[in-house]
Amino acid sequence: MSQTATINTRIDRQTKQQASRVLNKLHLSMSDAIAIYLRQIVFHQGIPFDLKVPNQTTAAAIADAREGKSMVSFSSVDDLFEDLES
Repeated sequence: MSQTATINTRIDRQTKQQASRVLNKLHLSMSDAIAIYLRQIVFHQGIPFDLKVPNQTTAAAIADAREGKSMVSFSSVDDLFEDLES
């Protein structure tokens, strides 16, 4: 039998609940999901997805979007496509 180690971690309640709902649909326990994640770290020799800080242009666009700046709305899909094609 293999030896196991215990990991204790803290996460906000909402994230845990949302993750649990997803994992239940996948028939995985939280422990299974964490074990899969850690095995992927070992396999990839790093985090198994990109972690990036946005460049200045992207950061400015994100800030504008959060503040509702430069937002355009359309009354119909046809109007949207007309604007995109112009």
